Amino acid sequence: MTRLTLLTLSLACSLNLAAAETAPDPRFEALAARIQALEANAEQLRAQAALAQAQAAAALAELQELRAAGQAAPAPAIAAPEPPPAALAAASSNAFNPAISLVLNGVYSHHSLDPEGYQRGGFPLVGEGRPSEQGLKLGESEISMSANIDDKFYGQMTLAFGSEDGETEVAIEEAYIDTTALPNGFTLRAGRFFSNIGYLNSHHRHTDAFVDRPLAYQAFLANQYGDDGVQLRWVAPTDLFLEVGAELMRGDSFPAGGAARQGVGVRTAFAHLGGDIGIEQSWLAGISMLDARSVDGEDGFSGDSRLYIADATWKWAPRGNFKDGGLTLRAEYFRDDRDGSYVDPEDGSLSLWHGRRTGAYLEGIYRINRRWDTGYRYDRLWADDSGPLASDHDPVRHSLMLTWRNSEFSLFRLQFSQDEPNAFDTDNAVYLQYQTSLGAHGAHKF
Repeated sequence: MTRLTLLTLSLACSLNLAAAETAPDPRFEALAARIQALEANAEQLRAQAALAQAQAAAALAELQELRAAGQAAPAPAIAAPEPPPAALAAASSNAFNPAISLVLNGVYSHHSLDPEGYQRGGFPLVGEGRPSEQGLKLGESEISMSANIDDKFYGQMTLAFGSEDGETEVAIEEAYIDTTALPNGFTLRAGRFFSNIGYLNSHHRHTDAFVDRPLAYQAFLANQYGDDGVQLRWVAPTDLFLEVGAELMRGDSFPAGGAARQGVGVRTAFAHLGGDIGIEQSWLAGISMLDARSVDGEDGFSGDSRLYIADATWKWAPRGNFKDGGLTLRAEYFRDDRDGSYVDPEDGSLSLWHGRRTGAYLEGIYRINRRWDTGYRYDRLWADDSGPLASDHDPVRHSLMLTWRNSEFSLFRLQFSQDEPNAFDTDNAVYLQYQTSLGAHGAHKF
């Protein structure tokens, strides 16, 4: 054995004896305990990861089976974290933020026949269903506010501003709520609104293609029928657009009057069907009925009336883009059946009124380009052949218009109309209209 080997053995023995005599360090024991805890925690995490991976694999297999069977897999329910109180307060302050729009409308009118002496054969002049005043006038302007109230209701209110004999008038044109969460395509509306009968009646006046409403709307609905009530509408889940509905209205507005039937003086029903023909054509057709009871009505009538309306609209646009050009054809036919009594406004005499009157219009609008469009409208009324309002002359009117649009928010319109309201008079009228829209405004109806 060499001297080096002996020296090594001696040194090792000395180290072992020194270690045996030295007391254990507590820091080493704490470190060893921490290492054991970490190893146990890592083992637990590995077990949890393996379980999660197995569950994910099972869910993926189930999803593949559902897809193979042609079924939709339900989305997993994930609980969203509760927002902090500051976020809740901010959401509450912005919960009601209505969209506001303002429509300004002005017109210059010139009539060859004095509007004060205008008489329409067989059809008394009622409300706004009469010629406009001569000269410059601020037309009916409106301000509208709308918003989603919550997850189940939508609300809208429209105020109309106008002037009559120099006096400013403000009226609630519409104020209603709509449901947004009824199942199976149903919608319920309650409040004050324009009835969904016919085509033009539910449209606001600023969407019209002409300065004034057709003669049939003036004669049978005093321009537009709106009232307090409720409406139930159903849209079918079909490729073709199909809606049917009914309304119960108070009956304070013409052609009703006096809120008869204990405040339910009007009942309506309507149905509309429409669709597309290729990508360039679309159409809409409908039938409607308004059943009304009037007590001392504006036209001197008391009794029951029933108004039937049939409407049809066809639109064509190159490549389906109506903003750049296109053609619209529209027609509506009205039939008014009456059974009651009539009080003559001149001498107060009373007579029975049992008869039928009809009316119709046909209009064509050609959109030349984004700036210009032009159109023609033919109006006709057929008076009753007998009774207190019998007339030998059927009113007729021809109208031509030309519209220039700077944008979809502003326009100027020039219109010429030749009206033959009775057998003796002819009214040649010229209109110049301006119209602007300010603020948020929803898409117009078809």
